[in-house]
Amino acid sequence: MLDLLKERILISGGSGFLGRALAEHLRGLGCKNLFTPTSSDCNLLERAQVARMFNTWQPSIVIHTAARVGGIGANRANPGLFFYENTLMGLNLIEEARLYGKLTKFVGLGTVCSYPKHAKVPFREDELFDGYPEETNAPYGFAKRAQLVMLQSYRQQYGFNGIFLLPVNLYGPGDNFDPASSHVIPAMIRKFDEAARTGAKGVTLWGDGRPTREFLYVQDAARGIALATAQYEKPEPVNLGSGMEISMFDLAVTLAKLTGFTGEIIWDKSMPNGQPRRRLDTSRAKAEFGFSAQTSFEEGLAKSLAWWQAQRANTSRSGTVPAAC
Repeated sequence: MLDLLKERILISGGSGFLGRALAEHLRGLGCKNLFTPTSSDCNLLERAQVARMFNTWQPSIVIHTAARVGGIGANRANPGLFFYENTLMGLNLIEEARLYGKLTKFVGLGTVCSYPKHAKVPFREDELFDGYPEETNAPYGFAKRAQLVMLQSYRQQYGFNGIFLLPVNLYGPGDNFDPASSHVIPAMIRKFDEAARTGAKGVTLWGDGRPTREFLYVQDAARGIALATAQYEKPEPVNLGSGMEISMFDLAVTLAKLTGFTGEIIWDKSMPNGQPRRRLDTSRAKAEFGFSAQTSFEEGLAKSLAWWQAQRANTSRSGTVPAAC
């Protein structure tokens, strides 16, 4: 078991949604040697810059949270970009970490989008490669699968200590609420909140409301990553989730009530549903490093809405959009 307080931990994507939550959690544990370079400090798409990053910060642990991400709309609009940039970031970081030669552990972060479209529910890690991912986000999912294959092959050939975690859909304060690229929870929160404030008669959502999703509060995800970083040493991937499952219809009804929206919820069935169901088998994380989610979905949604409303209020006063949005 690693003592994280004695390690030099570098978080790629440390200024992003998950990276910020993880850095906050590690600082709360007492980690002092923590590095969160931004894209202006190091462009992960440029291998020479990645090499300089290792030599500059001299980390003993790298946690790779950086990614080009977005909701269904962003994935449909940018499949090539999402595949290229996510693949290249993983390639550069893992290879330069190997050449650097001083790393105790590399922690790769995957995605639930890597699972086959019609995977048996709950999704088990051993079935990750049993089919093609859901088409709207398959390029992103394959880019993350490639990172797992690279870590496992580097462990086999070079003795490289890399682990791989598969978080389910994350949400929480600090999420991306940009309508062009946000995931489903922040997108719905913003739509229902704005509709409630303006007295709109209806809110239109994609699909037919039948698909289900599992969600994990971002602070819970950060705690799970920290536990795995300290305790997990095996090549097999590990799911990180809450074990809950909710339909898009029920999620919409819940958020409409939470925001005070009383109008009509309209489902645009001409738009894609995405994967039919998502729920992870989280037993491996519990058995290997004692992780289980602690934040109830109701509490997490309320905190997410409160954060968004505070940002919106600040935007109204200043006339500028907060960077986190």
